[in-house]
Amino acid sequence: MLLTYSFIIGAFIGSFLNVVIHRIPVMLERQWKSECQELLNPETDTPSLPKYNLSVPRSHCPACNHQVKVIENIPIISYLFLKGKCSSCGIKISPQYPFVELLTAILTTFIMLKFGFSIQALGGVIFTWFLIALSGIDIKTQLLPDDLTFPFLWLGIIFNLFTTYTDLTSSVLGAIFGYLTLWSVFHLFKLITGKEGMGYGDFKLLAALGAWLGWQSLPLIILFSSAVGAVIGIFMIVSKLQERSQPIPFGPYLAVAGWIAMLYGNQLISLYLSKTL
Repeated sequence: MLLTYSFIIGAFIGSFLNVVIHRIPVMLERQWKSECQELLNPETDTPSLPKYNLSVPRSHCPACNHQVKVIENIPIISYLFLKGKCSSCGIKISPQYPFVELLTAILTTFIMLKFGFSIQALGGVIFTWFLIALSGIDIKTQLLPDDLTFPFLWLGIIFNLFTTYTDLTSSVLGAIFGYLTLWSVFHLFKLITGKEGMGYGDFKLLAALGAWLGWQSLPLIILFSSAVGAVIGIFMIVSKLQERSQPIPFGPYLAVAGWIAMLYGNQLISLYLSKTL
């Protein structure tokens, strides 16, 4: 019964995460344009834009502005019932929506299966939801917004006030070393090549993962995310799915590595040490 409820709740949370993935970049763009306008033309009256946040306006079709009805907004089921098309104009609905809903439902259920009804499970599902939202935004826009990474980091430290995943000292050091590690790689790469190899959001995301899982997990996360990112990046370039000069978002690889480290990090580290010592 717990797993069934976890799947259903996860699917509805996934529906909300789709809103987060779509709207937060738009909200940030509006904010940046408004700030630039105020800076460059402080005496010019800027016309106020319609209210836009995570709840307003209601979800609607981007092609015909048809408002999505409640019956059309049931996670996964509505997409299948509508055959992936708008009920009004027939335009195709992005498969991202059922994918995120199903992924969130499955991973939420997996967390509950792993940790049971506990504080670790509560933190685990929050951890998972943040990673899905951040990955989705990074894939679409190559941004990792501070509006998500900073709360994500602080939540990790708050949970570890009670030694949920690691002790508080390891959590704080994880945040510090997580940021400094990629910050150092960024500046070293820029010094050697004259180019920027990653964004500042990646530093903050690794800092957040370190805050949740402790500094001990950082080598595993960096190694795994780099290996997977290299393999997928080479495959995409060789198969001509992506140009060599086009940047590849690193956030999703950090997210996958961090999620695996939460569930199996201690076992993987112990296994590695047992093989090398």
